[in-house]
Amino acid sequence: MQVGPVAGMITGTGLSDTLTDLVVHQMFPYSGLPHFPRATVDSHKGCLVQGSLNGRDILVFQGRIHLYEGYSPELVTFPVRVLQALGVPMLILTNAAGGINLNFSAGDIMLIRDHINLTGRNPLAGPHEESFGLRFPDMTRVYDADLSRRAVGVAAQEKIQLQSGVYAGLLGPSLETPAETRFLKIIGADAVGFSTVMEAIAGVHAGMKILGFSLITNINNPDAPEQTTLEAVVETAAKASEKLNRIITGVVGQLA
Repeated sequence: MQVGPVAGMITGTGLSDTLTDLVVHQMFPYSGLPHFPRATVDSHKGCLVQGSLNGRDILVFQGRIHLYEGYSPELVTFPVRVLQALGVPMLILTNAAGGINLNFSAGDIMLIRDHINLTGRNPLAGPHEESFGLRFPDMTRVYDADLSRRAVGVAAQEKIQLQSGVYAGLLGPSLETPAETRFLKIIGADAVGFSTVMEAIAGVHAGMKILGFSLITNINNPDAPEQTTLEAVVETAAKASEKLNRIITGVVGQLA
């Protein structure tokens, strides 16, 4: 009996090559996939990889599509719908994010416990496609508790400090002002970025179990703001991605 992939993964800024333990079987550039949107941001490879990780078959989208690139929520979540059509039961989401929690440090990994959608967009708005899922999906348990516990356990075994918190998703691409950072902190955000929430909503709609990670690339302290650049974000993400590789590899290895 042929068994399909146990998980699909979408990588964030500077994280296309996170899975150094991945055994690559096939690679498909987004440009060669029918109807697939193109990744236009540097550090997003724009390639679908089919391979095995810790003995399990997975699909990895190296690079994501963002709202700020001008794409609709439906196109941003197109990779999730591809995974849904293939019957993939688990979705792993990663991103590079600015830290709002001042107990975090650049290079930390944050397990996403919950998110706040501040994009003003939703991939489920518009005509309802009944075959995709419920019209009004419940969002009280977006990030799977069992997968999160497994991630915590693997991090402890690997002696990796794993933070936990709430991710705020903004439209972007401009970075946050100090006043906006204060607002995000007041409403309960621990990290902020320009991705992930669209895919998480579509994943819930598709009935998938979701595991999310933010790699903290810089700390946003509104009382002592420091300028940052895409280059600095990518550099920090690349340096810390090996820790994320070990956590994800360990979790995937535990899947049936």
